[in-house]
Amino acid sequence: MLDQMYRQAILDHYRQKRNFKELLSESVHKVHYKNPTCGDVITLFIESEQYFIKNVAFLGEGCSISMASSSMMTELIQYKSIKEIALLRKAFEELIRTGKLTNDQVDLGDSVSLQGVHQFKARHNCALMPWQALDKVFKDNLEYRPFQ
Repeated sequence: MLDQMYRQAILDHYRQKRNFKELLSESVHKVHYKNPTCGDVITLFIESEQYFIKNVAFLGEGCSISMASSSMMTELIQYKSIKEIALLRKAFEELIRTGKLTNDQVDLGDSVSLQGVHQFKARHNCALMPWQALDKVFKDNLEYRPFQ
């Protein structure tokens, strides 16, 4: 029953991607990322203000996992602080790598539906792709330290 609900959430985000658009503004950070294992691609657009995300969107092509994960991530991080996003990033990686979420203070929203991906190591990068693109955007931001 729960697996079926998770599948439905993934398919919903794949078919009706949220925030699937280009952001055009001089204040937008844009990063292109290609999944090294399968060729899926994403262009992530982030507009931040001080220490929080003001607007986020993406364009891309790929499998249902990578596109659903991108859609879910954009919904999840919108209007969050950089520090909050770092906690979400760490929790999501843990969920994908281990299938568990040990920090019960973190709400991953629809992204938790990707928990089953942990069973398929070859698909880990599909689910993590938008987060890895996000890492590139914030690589020099001291507020963003998801693995420290």
